[in-house]
Amino acid sequence: MTPPPLSPGLWGILATPFHGDRLAVDLASLRAEVDLYLRVPAVGLVALGVFGEGNALDSAEQAAVVSTVAERAPGLPLTVGLSARTTAVAVEQARTAAAAAGPALAAVMVQANTPDPMMLVRHLRTIHDEVGAGIVLQDYPVASGVRLTDAQVLETVRACPFVVAVKSEAPPTSLAIARLSAHTDIPVFGGLGGVGLIDELAAGAAGVMTGFSHPEGLRAALDAWHEGGYDAARAAFAPWLPLVNYEAQPGIGLSLRKQILARRGIIAEGAVRPPSPTAPEELLRLAPDHLAAARELLATTSTTSTTRERS
Repeated sequence: MTPPPLSPGLWGILATPFHGDRLAVDLASLRAEVDLYLRVPAVGLVALGVFGEGNALDSAEQAAVVSTVAERAPGLPLTVGLSARTTAVAVEQARTAAAAAGPALAAVMVQANTPDPMMLVRHLRTIHDEVGAGIVLQDYPVASGVRLTDAQVLETVRACPFVVAVKSEAPPTSLAIARLSAHTDIPVFGGLGGVGLIDELAAGAAGVMTGFSHPEGLRAALDAWHEGGYDAARAAFAPWLPLVNYEAQPGIGLSLRKQILARRGIIAEGAVRPPSPTAPEELLRLAPDHLAAARELLATTSTTSTTRERS
């Protein structure tokens, strides 16, 4: 049976929190992070994505993360990222994900591991055949080291009816999304922390699949887009862009975002596992100003939502 495409909207990519000197997985903080996305709300969650540091977890930790998320958000679709790019290891990770997620598993997200569409199709088909889940094809050359043309992505998708979404993170993302969404009915999502969200929506994106310390900002932009189009979405998202850009800085973005999540009180510690670099103190000094601005935006968003509910 062909799996259904992913629902459009906000898919929240979860960080994997760590704590203590041994950087153990902090499942209590992970539950709090899931609760945040339930409040926003998101249409689905993504565990073990690049932001989730799936490549830094062993198989037991991966299973614990996935099962914790599935248990905390029953009924919410779950996509699980596969960090491996060799087929045999990716299949093993997919089996772990399927066993841990159970019926919550909507898809596994697979990074492109070759620019050869025939070989990529074989890779994706093998994973799908092993676990039966839909595949989210992730085109993210910064992480994978693989560069695909839009034509190669389309050729792959057309040969794989089990692909349920494309996550397009090859800049310029809005151009890639425009070309992909014009030639396939499969939903195409933007990522990269939401940096290009408004242009991506205008280009035909089905939504956004990313991590951000304040997903309320992403939700506000998506709601505004559906209610008032480009101008409304631009106005709703513009105040969040300084924080979006702060968290999207190459190399240290993961650490910065986790630090903001920790200072926001969502996770207990903002630690990352080596070899991911920690955020430099010079930039962490800017975090309080970003958090103060975000608190003001959250207060405004909360007031607006309450007014809408009463009207």
